Amino acid sequence: MTIRAGHLHDVPAVLALLDGATEWLVAIGRTDQWGTEPHSTNPRRVEQITGFAADGGLWIAERDGAVVGALAVGAAMPYVPAATEPELYVRLLVTDRAAKGSGIGTELLDHALVLARQAGVGLVRVDCFAGGDGALVRYYEKQGFTRTESFGVPVKGSVWPGQLLARRV
Repeated sequence: MTIRAGHLHDVPAVLALLDGATEWLVAIGRTDQWGTEPHSTNPRRVEQITGFAADGGLWIAERDGAVVGALAVGAAMPYVPAATEPELYVRLLVTDRAAKGSGIGTELLDHALVLARQAGVGLVRVDCFAGGDGALVRYYEKQGFTRTESFGVPVKGSVWPGQLLARRV
């Protein structure tokens, strides 16, 4: 697998990964994480991913010429508490569900740690969905992150439960 800088032409592939992840979540009954609609048809999500590519924070994992994962780093999301020191924030991590368990997410998170070191930053933070059975929070903990703060994001009359996690570099 190789990891390379992402570009605007990668946006459709990243949206396809997100669509595949949503299909998988729907299939296992976890519609509370991302809903049921494809990301590729959501103008806000398309704009977000395009912005990740345009600002230079998008990284693409490829295996045998196919996009199998994406990582976006940059400024912290507006719904989380601000860091008290310089940081690298993981804004997006998504992998091909067909390659589940093959280490793509781990390699992309390792790449984020390398980027943090290169930037002279000692803190990497990420947020994730904290609902359901908590599997996503546990995934990040297995990757060396520690829970810091829980938060909620109002979404269409309900609250999306989130967890902020941090890892020292």
